[in-house]
Amino acid sequence: MTVELAVDTVSRAFGGVYAVRDVSLTVPRGELRAVIGPNGAGKSTLFALIGGQLAVDGGTVALDGIRVERLPAHRRGIGVVFQSARIFHGMTAAENVMVGAHAVTRAGFLAAALRLPRHHRDERRIRERALTCLDRTGIADWADRPAEELPLGQQRSLQLARALCGDPRLLLLDEPASGLRAAEREHLATLITGLRAEGLTILLVEHDVAFVMRLADRITVLDLGRVIADGTPAEVRANPEVKTAYLGVRPDDLAEHAKGVVE
Repeated sequence: MTVELAVDTVSRAFGGVYAVRDVSLTVPRGELRAVIGPNGAGKSTLFALIGGQLAVDGGTVALDGIRVERLPAHRRGIGVVFQSARIFHGMTAAENVMVGAHAVTRAGFLAAALRLPRHHRDERRIRERALTCLDRTGIADWADRPAEELPLGQQRSLQLARALCGDPRLLLLDEPASGLRAAEREHLATLITGLRAEGLTILLVEHDVAFVMRLADRITVLDLGRVIADGTPAEVRANPEVKTAYLGVRPDDLAEHAKGVVE
């Protein structure tokens, strides 16, 4: 087993209160790992620590054996799709996606500033890749439309295309199904499943347990900033601590109606 992502005893506190404390997890290459937990569990903080939006207070984050917790986000080899649709207004969908590749462009800033030939070659290559990624996410027909005109579901797909355009080794998805209609959720689930089948390593942070259970290879469960369970969907579904975290009652007191919440 080749480990793609290794998070080792990572912690982060705000005002002396730990949002994430001593969290460790390993994600093998090509796995779709989900991170779930009730509100306030620390999911979003862990997502930001791995993606580079927040600095760790302690612990390490390694990608393919190389520590990345001190590297800027764009140098981590990680594609990030946030819960809120982050698009560049006044740019087309294709131009939005092209932004995702500029961190790994070959020509560099000087060539772009001087409009050197290699910059033009790079721009053509990036646009071709952007169009491929738009097609991969099912929104190629929107390529030349202003990005702000896309419906929410297509804007999520646009963000995903932009992340893929940077050729990431690890894809981070932060509650991608939030706010989507049923048909859009089905499209997203099919897309994520396809990326997983292609061998892309994916870390999915999600509040919707049912959505996670049908997609994930393994699930890590957080509560109050700590890992309380880690296993297959079936193992997590049956875990008493997970039921306690979601239902707020002791395992021995679970009533029959509680089965539907986690199961």
